Amino acid sequence: MPELVYPPVITAAKTMFRVLDLRLTVEGKHHVPRTGGAVLASNHVSYLDFIFCGYGAHESRRLVRFMAKHEVFAHKISGPLMRAMKHIPVNRRAGAGSYNAAVDALRSGEIVGVFPEATISRSFTVKDLKNGAARMAQEAGVPLLPVALWGTQRLWTKGRPRTLTRRHTPITIIVGEPIDPAAYPDANAMSAELKTRLTALVDRAQREYPDSPAGPDDAWWQPAHLGGTAPTLEEAAALDRPARRTPAA
Repeated sequence: MPELVYPPVITAAKTMFRVLDLRLTVEGKHHVPRTGGAVLASNHVSYLDFIFCGYGAHESRRLVRFMAKHEVFAHKISGPLMRAMKHIPVNRRAGAGSYNAAVDALRSGEIVGVFPEATISRSFTVKDLKNGAARMAQEAGVPLLPVALWGTQRLWTKGRPRTLTRRHTPITIIVGEPIDPAAYPDANAMSAELKTRLTALVDRAQREYPDSPAGPDDAWWQPAHLGGTAPTLEEAAALDRPARRTPAA
């Protein structure tokens, strides 16, 4: 079946990159296989991460089918687009169906994109990972590729206003070496290896990033361990924790 929607969406995204003069750096794009299935597992710091993670596969001429929450597919505008691009809805109340759809896509030779932290990391460091990405790679017998993104949080992230017209922003995309599922006894061991590699790639992207905060008021996008004012992992966890309701007197 021809791809009628995804290519124009990619063209629109690339046009946006040029208009905003985003300073894109893509490393490791040769790791994305030109044929066959693979899982791209990315860190998550921005609502726009799927655009840039997918761009990491552009050189290999691959279209990435992202797993995204069901609510996005229910929206009257984004829903038809997501379905036309063959992305995979995730219904957390019926997770088995989403998982099986992703494994089927991998077995049919598709590349599936996953954010194994499940939510945006307010600390901008790698949180604990769900093991679904590793499980899918093992069950489908396909490589698992860690992808580090950095700079995307400056455009739009959790708890901050959107700055989608921000110009000249450096964006770093690093595709790591593939992880062979056959080398790991179970999904938990493979997921632990993914976190180790992903953390190292994100740390390198942060330390080699060409921009620094302009001052204290601009340090929100820098992680605390590098001198920024982003919350620590513990502080971020507290911010994400649902507020407890106070019993009525």
